[in-house]
Amino acid sequence: MKGALRLTRLALRRDRIQLPIWIAGAMLLLYAGAAAVKDEFPTEADAATALKGAVTSPAVLLMRGVPVGVTQGALVNFRNYASLLVLVALMSTFLVVRHTRQNEETGRSELIGSAAVGRHAGLVAALTHALIANVLMGLFLTLALLGAGLPAAGSVAWGAASVLTGMSFAGIAALAAQVFSTARAANGFAALTIGVAYFVRGVGDALGEIGPDGIRVTSTWVAWMSPLGWGEQVRPYGDERWWALIIPLLFTLACAAGAYALVNRRDLGAGLVPARLGPPAASRSLLSPTGLAWRLQRGTVIGWVIGGAVFGYGIGTLGNTVNDAFEENKGVADLMGQLAGGASGGLVDVFYAAMMAIFGVLAAGFAVQVLLRLRSEETAGTAEAALATATGRVQWVASHLTIAVGGAVLLLAASGLAMGLGDLSTGGQTSVGTLVGAALVQLPAALTVAGFVVLAFGALPRISVALAWTGLVVSIVFGMLGDLFGLPQAARDISPFSHVPAVPVADPAVGPLAALLVVAIVLTVGGLALFRRRDLSS
Repeated sequence: MKGALRLTRLALRRDRIQLPIWIAGAMLLLYAGAAAVKDEFPTEADAATALKGAVTSPAVLLMRGVPVGVTQGALVNFRNYASLLVLVALMSTFLVVRHTRQNEETGRSELIGSAAVGRHAGLVAALTHALIANVLMGLFLTLALLGAGLPAAGSVAWGAASVLTGMSFAGIAALAAQVFSTARAANGFAALTIGVAYFVRGVGDALGEIGPDGIRVTSTWVAWMSPLGWGEQVRPYGDERWWALIIPLLFTLACAAGAYALVNRRDLGAGLVPARLGPPAASRSLLSPTGLAWRLQRGTVIGWVIGGAVFGYGIGTLGNTVNDAFEENKGVADLMGQLAGGASGGLVDVFYAAMMAIFGVLAAGFAVQVLLRLRSEETAGTAEAALATATGRVQWVASHLTIAVGGAVLLLAASGLAMGLGDLSTGGQTSVGTLVGAALVQLPAALTVAGFVVLAFGALPRISVALAWTGLVVSIVFGMLGDLFGLPQAARDISPFSHVPAVPVADPAVGPLAALLVVAIVLTVGGLALFRRRDLSS
């Protein structure tokens, strides 16, 4: 482990921008969610009415988790735990893979290993870095809950559960980094594990037993099979079960020990699962830049489209439940109206409009991930090889841009279609075509974010990754949450999502959508022009 301390300091310095963004973003989201609960459910009677409707819907329990009471803290936990802990898990897995497998993939580990550094130092430094990041995350999440006026015991339990949940997935990522030979495969496996953990936790909650009061739900044993379920079983703001924290702690130690042992069983730069060799001759589809881009990105496209469709179907089944549970709750209706850009109308349509904004964010996030492949190709040197052929720079970027745009269209269409089918299966009144159209209305905002990524890649390649994700976060906070935070309209107008009509509750005005498309084109053309004039950089 010689040199682990210095490598930890190096990792912290490399993440000095990304890490505060992750923590501050999660803290703001949790604080906003806690503050919103106060407005929506001013009394425990309001909370009890809503929860009695929610616990009868397995889809709600699958998406949210199980309620443990009617206090404001219990409601914050019910509404925010599952989604926010997914962010913590993603932060942890990306962080560990970035400082282990990606270092080997880019040759940094070989360079560092030429000095007086132990073979296990990189892994120990990455896990130590993850521990520091998760402790800071847990601390600031606890402060956010305390700042919202919630009880100290539940807030500390929430923070402790987030720390150990994050470390559980850091351990999984450490194992994945030993098994797979590329950072993309390790990240993909870790992300798939998070999705499976979310689903398993959801199934365990959906099949749970409703208590005699008709409010509290006890999860089945299935939820205990998921790392996301372990943190939930701590039951913050309920009857806190501190002993449940032992399970993720032991799991993390086991994963870390397994990863530590596997380091000695493979060569530097290789994984336990060797990279598959392709066929000796390329197919005709790979002989074009777009065909190559599709081959590189197809896993990402398929994963996002399937994930969007599953999420959309789940949302579609909630329409009637939302109407039954919150029809007489003006606070919830107002909140959904704020998330839907200030729209008003029928509660179900306002709910769908608010959810469409989330799908717009998902499409933008997908486009960001696809286009940042340009930067990883550049730093890995494969872009130089591609551009040494007859492929021009604009053609090379356009090939990945085509995948980003086409994939975003597929993601939104599949999400809207699945939402419509989910609504239809529960006897809803909103047509499938309406919801597909409402989803596609989000496309211009997503393309504007994509244009910003191309501009960042062309102008400032070394910080383009941080700029791209920061731009997406700013768009979300200023656009979707600006009303909740009380931001002035001028600040909210910075976000492209502020200008998207709240379909289906509002008419799909053409003017704002056309303006967003023009902005997207200008940003993209500017990025292409700048990329043509700069040198490739590692």
